[in-house]
Amino acid sequence: MSAPVSGRLIGVGVGPGDPELMTLKAVRALGEADVVAYFAKLGNASHARAIAHPHFRAGAVELALGYPVTTEMPKDEAPYKSAITGFYDASAQAVAAHLDAGRTVAVLSEGDPMFYGSYMHLHVRLADRYDTQVIAGVTGMSGCWSQAGAPIAQGDDVLSVLPGTLPEAELARRLAEADAAVIMKVGRNLPKIRRALAAAGKLERAVYVERGTMSDTHNVPLAARDESPAPYFAIVLVPGWSGRA
Repeated sequence: MSAPVSGRLIGVGVGPGDPELMTLKAVRALGEADVVAYFAKLGNASHARAIAHPHFRAGAVELALGYPVTTEMPKDEAPYKSAITGFYDASAQAVAAHLDAGRTVAVLSEGDPMFYGSYMHLHVRLADRYDTQVIAGVTGMSGCWSQAGAPIAQGDDVLSVLPGTLPEAELARRLAEADAAVIMKVGRNLPKIRRALAAAGKLERAVYVERGTMSDTHNVPLAARDESPAPYFAIVLVPGWSGRA
């Protein structure tokens, strides 16, 4: 008796927000998937689903994976680590159940699956056991600098991608060393990011982009933006290419 054939796992990058920035390969994969899984905070709608839903195969099973916590507690504390690790373990088991039944499971990822994406946590738990494919997506930072018309790096420029959750002194040090930078995870860290940029002498170059490529997006010089917390979809750009030749 032959062994049952397992399904296929596909990490699908759906891009930064504008549905027209999905790739043809992503659209095709969603049209073939038996199951579409996506992440969201418990009780909230999934932004990735909103982008990609028109391309789901008719009759596809939807598997919502709800984060038990996001920013309610410090990420370095044991309760957060325990809750989020358990969540990813359970999510991987839920996806594996469909794979073991021979189904193709597409897991949505905003931006690119391998760049600050939750899909990665499933990938490291499942990719060694199942046939797996990852479909690259347009990153949020790429969508933001294109929207803002901000040439980000050229020639020998060094581009740094920094989380706004870094300690202020460390953030300032890394900004001072970089020719160009993208600061992710802005949120309530915005005042700290502004101070770090000022200390690095780069505040006047910084551009704040909110909800990049989405219908309600906007961008302004960071120096002109107030210090109220930024929404989840916000990035700070520090363009390089100082010579502009």
